[in-house]
Amino acid sequence: MDRALDLAREAALAGEVPVGAVIVSGGEIVAEAANETRRRPDPTAHAEMLAIRRAAHTLGQERLTGCELYVTLEPCAMCAGAIAHARLARLHYAASDPKGGAVDHGARIFAQLQCLHSPEVTAGTGEGEAASLLRAFFVERR
Repeated sequence: MDRALDLAREAALAGEVPVGAVIVSGGEIVAEAANETRRRPDPTAHAEMLAIRRAAHTLGQERLTGCELYVTLEPCAMCAGAIAHARLARLHYAASDPKGGAVDHGARIFAQLQCLHSPEVTAGTGEGEAASLLRAFFVERR
């Protein structure tokens, strides 16, 4: 999660919403990304989506079974859907997102009968720092 938080800080400096994501396989980082929705511009360029794409490319497969995703904010519905399709084994997220999150809030994608795969979920790792980064970012813009 420390690396994901570093990526989130870098995203904030670039004017992006401070979210970072890291995918680990066998204890090694295989992909990482920060939000790039404004830089690209691309509304699907969330940190999780970019990290999943990069991990699939690095590993040469669309299924990321056995991999773990560390992300600084609870994934939205789009990202949760991609996590399910990628068959990630575990999701660790830092800050909850009652407004836009779709894992433990909102749509609760992994709890739906139609969900193809549900990873193990751990919430709250690094929550204080991730939440502080997000609050500071939005205070500056309001």
